[in-house]
Amino acid sequence: MVSAVRDHRGTAERRQRSEAGRGMGSRSAPAVPGKRGNRPEGPRGGKGSTGDTELLEGKTTGTPISDSVSTRLQRIAELAREAPERAFLSLAHHIDIEFLAEAFRRTRKDGATGVDGQTGDAYEERLDENLRSLLDRFKSGRYQAPPVRRTYVPKGDGKQRAIGIPTFEDKVLQRAVTMVLEAVYEQDFFDCSYGYRPNRSAHEALEDLWQGLMKMKGGWVLELDITAFFDNLDHSRLRRILDQRVRDGVLRRTIDKWLAAGVLEGEELSHPDAGTPQGGVVSPILANIYLHDALDKWFEKHVRPRLQGRAFMIRFADDAVMVFSEEKDARRMMDVLPQRLGQYGLTLHPTKTRLFHFRPQTSDGDKQSRDIGKKSFDFLGFTHHWAVSRRGLWVVKRKTASSRFGRGLKRISEWFRRVRHQPVAWQHEQLVRKLRGHDDYYGIIGNSAALYRFRYEVTRLWRKWLDRRSHKACMTWSRFQRLLERYPIPSPSEA
Repeated sequence: MVSAVRDHRGTAERRQRSEAGRGMGSRSAPAVPGKRGNRPEGPRGGKGSTGDTELLEGKTTGTPISDSVSTRLQRIAELAREAPERAFLSLAHHIDIEFLAEAFRRTRKDGATGVDGQTGDAYEERLDENLRSLLDRFKSGRYQAPPVRRTYVPKGDGKQRAIGIPTFEDKVLQRAVTMVLEAVYEQDFFDCSYGYRPNRSAHEALEDLWQGLMKMKGGWVLELDITAFFDNLDHSRLRRILDQRVRDGVLRRTIDKWLAAGVLEGEELSHPDAGTPQGGVVSPILANIYLHDALDKWFEKHVRPRLQGRAFMIRFADDAVMVFSEEKDARRMMDVLPQRLGQYGLTLHPTKTRLFHFRPQTSDGDKQSRDIGKKSFDFLGFTHHWAVSRRGLWVVKRKTASSRFGRGLKRISEWFRRVRHQPVAWQHEQLVRKLRGHDDYYGIIGNSAALYRFRYEVTRLWRKWLDRRSHKACMTWSRFQRLLERYPIPSPSEA
């Protein structure tokens, strides 16, 4: 990797000077304006970004390999912002050895392997040679997308979610193409979209949902759940959507190869007619592009201006919540939404899609007779419900959803079972890390009770499995308490 960067550092510097001479921007070019193209007023009246350079470059760690990669991405973003209707005919020339080296840096090295079994470390041993070969095949059209390896992960409802694992080299190229697509489409996406976008998180989605509910003092909530979205994404419709902004032949042929690569499950290779594998690096950006056209743009530009009251939407990947101040608006949306999604080959889940009245009980004893059996709802792993604050005011509170709570305990119990024969010190070290990860996500204001309860249940599970290390083992509570003095489980505030 070092040699790849060194060989092209001089080339990158000459390219920057040349581009500056042609008005293409350079390291000393002015920053991109802070305002993005599509920023309709959201729950908090519009939300500022953390900086366009960060939005273009995505979530990375460490120091970027070269400023020229950032410069190229920023220039693409400037052109996309300045001309919202522009279709880019030439983008692949931005991807060179230096660009692929940056894509390699951003690619997770310890992830699951694809059908070829190659790891990130093995690929890095001959990185310069591998990247040059990949670039040549990509530019010449000789690149053949390998099938993804099918595996399954448990879902909260007891079912399993199919995951497609690409090869490591495929991940690197998908990352490079994703970087280019993000530079274009981040200028088009609306603030109501949060999932798998640079510098946007589930916590931001939750905060904006909370702010919107409090500002409107509740309303009619429409929970959206699209049935098997990643399996039903229509390829021909996606191509038509991409035609509006990206017509580069090299990129489009490569994307088509990924869509047609197939799925290898055991010894059986299949080629689905629709969908994009969950687990692929490029799948999230393709999904966001698809739902931006199918849902976000339609809601913001065509639905909201026609409503009688206020409304807003929060979408994270294929899960979304719409909130309306007027019942009539909400019911009209419930009627037309299936037709709209049907145009894109999508359907709403019949039981997980719900419309209900979500307002606090009033002083006159409002029993919410118009409800459809719900006074709370789950979104992104949290149950949202009304409660009285210490000041005696009705507020929306959030706690860990029972399904997520139970799933977390089930997973950690299974982990205890597998590692019960490992040294206690090692178990403690790994357990603390797992609890910190749990707290990083679920540690929001008002959820401390669920965090402490989770600690309590985890402690009981640890003693249970330590007691089952052997037939002679006898981990009594008094003995376990002495063990906790030596290996304490930190409280949520200390994790």
